[in-house]
Amino acid sequence: MTSSVLRGVRVYRNGRFGDPEDVVIEGSVIGTDASGARDVESGGYLIPGLIDCHVHVIGRETLATFASFGVTTVLDMGNPMSLLNPLRGLPGVADLRAAGVVSTSPTSVHAQRMHAGPEVLVVAAAEADAWVSARVEEGADYIKVVIDLPGFDQETVDALVAAAHARGKKVVAHASRFDAVTMAQRAGVDILTQVPLDRPLESSQAAELAAAGAVVVPTLTMMKGIVEGLKAAGAPGPVYEPARASVAVLHDAGMPILAGTDANAVPFGPSSPPFGESLHQELGLLVEAGLSPVEALDAATSVAADHFGLDDRGRIAAGLRADLVLLDADPTADIAATRSMRGVWIAGQRIQKGRLDQ
Repeated sequence: MTSSVLRGVRVYRNGRFGDPEDVVIEGSVIGTDASGARDVESGGYLIPGLIDCHVHVIGRETLATFASFGVTTVLDMGNPMSLLNPLRGLPGVADLRAAGVVSTSPTSVHAQRMHAGPEVLVVAAAEADAWVSARVEEGADYIKVVIDLPGFDQETVDALVAAAHARGKKVVAHASRFDAVTMAQRAGVDILTQVPLDRPLESSQAAELAAAGAVVVPTLTMMKGIVEGLKAAGAPGPVYEPARASVAVLHDAGMPILAGTDANAVPFGPSSPPFGESLHQELGLLVEAGLSPVEALDAATSVAADHFGLDDRGRIAAGLRADLVLLDADPTADIAATRSMRGVWIAGQRIQKGRLDQ
């Protein structure tokens, strides 16, 4: 087995960078034996590969672009598994997990804007079990429910969540309005994605969500993009402050916050955060909303891995997957330092602009 070593790097663990040490890469994992290993880098700040918890990929090149920005794992939130399954486990690009197609109501704005086909539509609660079963059979890692009001009633959301939980799958809910978050909360959704633009969440509700074990992927990059896009077009629309304020309220309540962007290239979508680059933007927005740089970095590494069941990554320790990013500067002092990438490794293989470095 070929092995390589990063000499004298400062490794990010438990919220801080330690003294310089050697880190060995043995095959696809982090190893312990440096004998016979070839030196590939020295010095710098080593962090786990970044995880974007909300994306919409369009092919291998999308995954390559993510990798070139140090994003080594992505969680797709709405695409057919027939597109996504062939993209799993490809070398030299971001690793992929997926929800498959989302569920939405035929009366929702989301369904109309996205020209939703019949495979995503759930008309009533009686259809929920069969719909979830079909997604699991296709290979979905988790279930995505779009709570876009007007749209689903509470009974249908409850049925979708119950069907997913009965099959051991977590439920991610799109909820970008205050009343949609309330509906998701009542149904026992595991992961909220996006935060309200109409009004900030209240402290009492945030405390209840945190106590229930829910987590949030705010996608502030998308929320800000929606606001700026409407403003540039001269159209009336929401303001960004409720989204930022909701993150602050959830953070104060102790709710785990995960980094995600809603990166996409959908021509009819409300905004299209760029693949890879937007995660670095998201980390900055999370810090602006009240997270410390350490908390923002954890939101894209260990916290993201923990809440999506990615037990083999998100930290730097022997035996874990060697998804690594080497930086020239310390992101715990300035989160913008995540952009100072010197090297990226995915499953032990160094990549350059999303391709294997020979």
